[in-house]
Amino acid sequence: MKEKMVTVMLPRGRKQEENFVIVSVNGRSWKIMRGVEVRVPECVAEVLENARMMAEEARRYVDERAS
Repeated sequence: MKEKMVTVMLPRGRKQEENFVIVSVNGRSWKIMRGVEVRVPECVAEVLENARMMAEEARRYVDERAS
């Protein structure tokens, strides 16, 4: 059975950050370049989206506590 593939593009990071992100799901890993459109399995896109949402939530929490 083939996995459903989706296209993702991660924004480029800061100068000190790696130009890729490694995602692991159920013992399989993907090295995803930043700033380039890539096709990945849907489960990888879901992990990336969850990470983005959690980072956004963390920033919001820090901002609230700083005010």
